[in-house]
Amino acid sequence: MEVEEGKRRLAKVLAERGIASRREAERMIEEGRVSVNGEAVSHPGHPVDAETDKIRVDGKFIGAPPKKVYYLLYKPKGFITSRDDPDGRTSVLELLGAVPDLVQPVGRLDINTEGALLLTNDGPLAHKLTHPSTGVPKRYLAKVWKTPSDKTLQRLQEGIVLEDGKTAPCKARVVESTDAGNCWVEITVTEGKNRLVRRMLAAVGHPVSKLRRESFATVSLRGLARGEYRTLTMEEVERLRELAEGVPAQEAGRKGRSSKAGFAKPDEAWLKKRLDRAQRKDSRRSLPRGGAAR
Repeated sequence: MEVEEGKRRLAKVLAERGIASRREAERMIEEGRVSVNGEAVSHPGHPVDAETDKIRVDGKFIGAPPKKVYYLLYKPKGFITSRDDPDGRTSVLELLGAVPDLVQPVGRLDINTEGALLLTNDGPLAHKLTHPSTGVPKRYLAKVWKTPSDKTLQRLQEGIVLEDGKTAPCKARVVESTDAGNCWVEITVTEGKNRLVRRMLAAVGHPVSKLRRESFATVSLRGLARGEYRTLTMEEVERLRELAEGVPAQEAGRKGRSSKAGFAKPDEAWLKKRLDRAQRKDSRRSLPRGGAAR
């Protein structure tokens, strides 16, 4: 549907107002839950003037744009990143009980993956950060079966062919071996494909048993425990905005700084402490040969 000059798509306006994610807003419109100037609307692309049109969702005015808020959550395993689930699984949004704002996750983490998850009501920023063309870095720690060779790491870094195409170049390195002969691999990708890291490592013969996202778009979960969240700093928000506008990760947020370029690099002592703690917990366990955790 063509949008007139000075007007915008209804679904986009709802997302920007923090009513729902863009996809959820489209579904709400298609279900007939949204009206514009008293008339029910069923097309997500319906053009509206966000300043003058009277938009209702479930009979209630959407109101003025809310103040933009930004949070980082340490998502535990066992939680989904969507608001509603037909199977009744628990949403990460239930971990934000004290947050008065209606926020949405930026991107997704599958139910068996834990780690850094951004949440915001800034729809345009969230959309840009998850758009394939932006290529924001996402750094993971993966516990894998056995230890990848240098040749295998090189294959990962250059990109491998999966069922949905070749992966983009990434960063990959072995961080530490475990007593059972397995290891932790740090991998930084710039794509948002479903279960990408698990599929990449399985494809080169090193299935994943544990996976944690350490940082998203250079924002690290350092200092948070599972299930905890915090408000992003102004510096972090500005860095996200620069990334969303195409500033390379090595340069985002570094105006006026003289420190070396780089992104999402962990503190080695802190990383080793975390891995040692995880290894102690797993010292009596062994990963089944040839199978990844589900």
